[in-house]
Order: sequence, then C-alpha cells, then structure tokens
Amino acid sequence: MKDQYRDLVQKACAARLNSHSPYSNFRVGAALLASDGRIFVGTNVENASFGLSNCAERTAIFTAVTAGATEFEAIAVCADGTEPTAPCGACRQVLVEFGLDIVVLIAGENGPDETVRQTTVRELVPDAFVTFKDHSREGS
Repeated sequence: MKDQYRDLVQKACAARLNSHSPYSNFRVGAALLASDGRIFVGTNVENASFGLSNCAERTAIFTAVTAGATEFEAIAVCADGTEPTAPCGACRQVLVEFGLDIVVLIAGENGPDETVRQTTVRELVPDAFVTFKDHSREGS
C-alpha cells in the first residue's frame, strides 16, 4: 500500500474515535483525499431519529464539498471490529457522483496494521446510476 494511502487509513481510524454513535455503538471514520492533496475527515453521527443520522463517508464528502473540493483520488474507511466494513449503499451512491475511479480503502479498527481491502467505487457499484453532466468523471 502506498504511504499516502497508509496515512489516509490512519486518519480514518483516528476520526472513528470521534464518532457519536450511542445507538449502534458502531464507530466509523473516513478520510477523503482530494485531487489537490487536501484531506477531509468525517465520522458517523447518529440521532434518536435514525433517518437524521449521517455516515462517516458522507460527512467527509460533504465537508470537502463545503470547502470547495469536488475531485477526489481516494477515500479510506475505518470501522469498529477487526474486519473491514464496506460503505453502505447511500455512501456508495454519493461517491458515484464524484467519480467511479475513486480508490476505496476499507479497514477494520486496527487500520493499516491489519487487512486493508483496496477497491474502487466502480467495483463497489457495478452498473452504477450515473447522470453526470461532465461525462469525463465516468472514468474509463
């Protein structure tokens, strides 16, 4: 794994520790690498009205967009437990909006010291629902 990706996984695991997850007790952190080199982190934030909760991946993406970043190279996801936990369907669809070739690094709570699965949005969402105005974001 590239050092830059190892660092991204570590940042996701650190963000996981800030989770507000009193209902599921399942902490998730994400770290998103923008094409310009900036890194945006997010964690899951739960609410008693479950539909108002937000996942770590979407928190990182929305923070990045708020800061003006819309092109991304990679996202790392770190969740409680030793096995990697992939993004949910909603997070996958939000990632599709920003590019099918974004690298997705999926780790358990031990981060880069254990198994880190590397995939892409394209692989996580075969036959993705895509309506880009800029078709260059579709990738190859």
